[in-house]
Amino acid sequence: MKRKIIKYLQDWKAQKDRKPLIVNGARQVGKTYSVREFGQSYASFIEINFITQPEYKRIFENGYAPDEIIKSITLINQKCQIIPNDTLIFFDELQEFPDCATSLKFFKEDGRYDVICSGSLMGLNYKEITSNSVGYKTDVTLYSLDFEEYLWALGYTEAQVDNMQEHLTSLTPFSSLELDTYFKIFTDYVITGGMPEVVNDFLGQGNFSNTLALQKQLCLDYEQDIIKYAVGIEKARIRNVYRNIPVFLAKENKKFQISKVAPDARSRNYRGSVDWLCDAGIVHRCYALNHPELPLKGNYDELKFKLYFHDNGLLMASLDEESSDDLRRNRNFGVYKGAIYENIIAEALVKCGLPLYYYKKENAQLEMDFFIRDAEHLIPIEVKAKNGSTISLNNLIHSASYPHITFGIKLSNNNIGYNGRFYTFPYFCAFLLKKWLSYENR
Repeated sequence: MKRKIIKYLQDWKAQKDRKPLIVNGARQVGKTYSVREFGQSYASFIEINFITQPEYKRIFENGYAPDEIIKSITLINQKCQIIPNDTLIFFDELQEFPDCATSLKFFKEDGRYDVICSGSLMGLNYKEITSNSVGYKTDVTLYSLDFEEYLWALGYTEAQVDNMQEHLTSLTPFSSLELDTYFKIFTDYVITGGMPEVVNDFLGQGNFSNTLALQKQLCLDYEQDIIKYAVGIEKARIRNVYRNIPVFLAKENKKFQISKVAPDARSRNYRGSVDWLCDAGIVHRCYALNHPELPLKGNYDELKFKLYFHDNGLLMASLDEESSDDLRRNRNFGVYKGAIYENIIAEALVKCGLPLYYYKKENAQLEMDFFIRDAEHLIPIEVKAKNGSTISLNNLIHSASYPHITFGIKLSNNNIGYNGRFYTFPYFCAFLLKKWLSYENR
């Protein structure tokens, strides 16, 4: 599959003063596959997996000097070819041996070898890694496939995606053929999610016959990792939070309430559990704004938030079996429609580099699903699962109480449009919003 991170890695390699790279991300989003593919651009590619090859944990026994590390690597595997200035060393499953990060400083200072580290954020002692390599590494996060990468997997070209962007920037509605085609593809994407194994199976089979089983196995794998990596009583708390995410998403008020997770649950005891899941890359946290105004940083309540799965496929696997079956057979989202569309839009915003914020005015019918911003404006985004009124969106735009809001965006099952107050875009265009913002600021 064509992944955007390959272009990022190519640009990284082209930098003269590049630092060792750490590729972050949840399990099975394609980190190892992508680095392996990129590694073929080197004369020598050395892959070390600290789970399947624990003997390599000993390569640092004589210190962190690159010459000593290389000597130890070739002692374990005499077939390794080390070519200065054309070798990529890939340390995978870094969470199993975070002490490896100490070597990044020395590889950077030496400069003869490129180094990439990766591993599931599940249990990754990232604070330790950061302290061991501060100033000597570059971080990048890989997510599951976004809708653009999904289109590429189907055989669509970059030129066709650029044409979608031109529709947005020129406010030119899609033809009925384009709209119907993209909505059908997007519905399939909503059901499969973007995890590479699931997408690959769906495209190979041409149907959803095995996708649910794969998604459920991913959910079980995450639970197993919680048991493996979490410490003590945190195991049960983290699992309780993880299992309750779809429960809250299905409610009208999707705010995550710690008090409803377990009997006598207290926020102070569970905050670490939510942080753990976020650090693991399993969930995205959407903070509640104190007031819909700029700046966004510092203008939110750390105790009020919604949680969304990092990949919509995990939400699909968490639904009751009757809903899952109806969804795959008839593409009927049923009572979960609101939760599904909010989750997929939250996912799209994060993947294109936009943070998540929402707003709900206490004791008033004023709430907004998401906010993004450009240089001067705060832009509310309303996700409409059904065609209906946009009371909150209109109130935010027209009220003098919110001077930073002059227009908004409605994402729905409709074509492109603009009524002088807010833009209407189809759901499937959400992945283009950051580029659209850049165009609007030119």
